[in-house]
Amino acid sequence: QVQVVESGGGLVQPGGSLKLSCTASGNRASGIAWAWYRQGPEKERELVAGLVSNGSTRYADSVKGRFTISRNAAKNTVTLQMNNLRPEDTAVYYCKVVIASGGIGSWGQGTQVTVFS
Repeated sequence: QVQVVESGGGLVQPGGSLKLSCTASGNRASGIAWAWYRQGPEKERELVAGLVSNGSTRYADSVKGRFTISRNAAKNTVTLQMNNLRPEDTAVYYCKVVIASGGIGSWGQGTQVTVFS
């Protein structure tokens, strides 16, 4: 079983930056794919950014050019650098570590990001 812990959320003004971190531990913590999702107020959870073991990345259209997902394999850590934040980026951000095909994996508890004027 993989344990996933996120950190780095907080309050920021529009145009600001935050860096989220996700650390995995336990059996198979290295994973085969990693992703950040978010769920805003009264919204469904959506994929923000994903990274697979071959290095390929995927981003939601709304964050392209502003967010960057990266991984430190030695530390089993995945980060999400978020720049030029907007009020609509306000959400709880969740990290998912996928350990097997079919999307089987573990979720973190989430970290709140609030962008306010």
